[in-house]
Amino acid sequence: MTHADLNTRLCAAVDDAFEAQVAFLAELTAHPSTRGNEQSAQEFMAHALSARGYEVDRWQIDLADIQHLPGFSPVIGDYEDAVNVVGSHRAQSGGRSLILNGHIDVVPEGPLDMWDSPPFSPRVADGWLYGRGGGDMKAGLVSNLYALDALAACGLAPGGDVFYQSVVEEECTGNGALACLARGYRADAALIPEPFSEQLVSAQLGVVWFQVHLKGRPTHVAYAGSGANAIEAAIPLIKALHEMEHRWNAPDRRSPDYAHAEHALNLNVGKIEGGDWASSVPAWCVFDVRMGLFPGQSLAAAKAEIEQVILDAARENAFLRNALPEIVYHGFHAEGYALSQDSSAKAQAAIAALEGAHSAATGTALQRQAITATTDARFFGLYADTPALVYGPHAEGIHGFNERVDLDSMRRVTKATAMFIADWCGVEPR
Repeated sequence: MTHADLNTRLCAAVDDAFEAQVAFLAELTAHPSTRGNEQSAQEFMAHALSARGYEVDRWQIDLADIQHLPGFSPVIGDYEDAVNVVGSHRAQSGGRSLILNGHIDVVPEGPLDMWDSPPFSPRVADGWLYGRGGGDMKAGLVSNLYALDALAACGLAPGGDVFYQSVVEEECTGNGALACLARGYRADAALIPEPFSEQLVSAQLGVVWFQVHLKGRPTHVAYAGSGANAIEAAIPLIKALHEMEHRWNAPDRRSPDYAHAEHALNLNVGKIEGGDWASSVPAWCVFDVRMGLFPGQSLAAAKAEIEQVILDAARENAFLRNALPEIVYHGFHAEGYALSQDSSAKAQAAIAALEGAHSAATGTALQRQAITATTDARFFGLYADTPALVYGPHAEGIHGFNERVDLDSMRRVTKATAMFIADWCGVEPR
């Protein structure tokens, strides 16, 4: 069978199973797999992998296994509900191995009245599937699975070992992917179908999350002048952090992939809490911040600068200089990662294989983009010497309302993924 004939058969197999693929995506999206609630979705994935004959590894993440490793992100609370699922195919032919990685966790849905239809009651309309997590990134998880199904429908299996990973924690730490590395899963390349519109992610930013804790002195508002308002004290600190954000985006501080981006790094004050009573001057305030980092930017140096900025601003405040803020890190401690800077033969071969598969599936050349978010690709690229290709379908409204994924795009990505697996790993009879 020629390479072209195999591609034709794989694409036909994807088309033949596509109605079932959409139904599978809808069922998976119906699982409300926000952080801590992924178990039912992971059980669904484990069953699907087992039914297909894969060796299934399902385990609860133990912080003791990962907290000493590069890339670990600190967490608040326990990990009793953090479960990973990996399905393994062990090949006979000794071809190049592959990790197919995706995350099962989704971000919170927000106010339900902001959705046109319930976020966990997925619906299909006009070529789109609507629902929280349908785009980010359950369509990618399903694409990986049905790409493997396409090979099976042709009587074939990958000629190299393939590890299908459904991980938790991508949206807040990445510790799920790190736990897979700690468990020993390694391969020659990784493919992560995040929803970036059928483009190859050439670079991604790092991200650090932190909380700033302020404490005031409570008093009745009638005597507000003698108290310290912890909520109002946060305002000059937030202003100073935004000034830092502006400095970090200066042209002389940008990495090459973001040289022409005016404002790639974004600081977001995503949550603020404080006070206990409308007629009491608030005695406490906590605000949560997300800040981006360029690839190659030192995480330790970034944290030191963040801390200095906050403390310098606090010392200029009459109250805060006597009650300095406490900075607590939790969630993302993520370095940036640039596939574009990996000049290894392995990376170039993987990119070339994906370029060929994408061209065969779409009739167009594979475009590249440097994104202003982070993905689990960093674990493979930075800590496991594994080129990580981020390439997935087109989606809209991710992390927002009325999230939706383009089903024709998912079909094309599934075809490209099947052809990429066949080219990268080779094939053998089932």
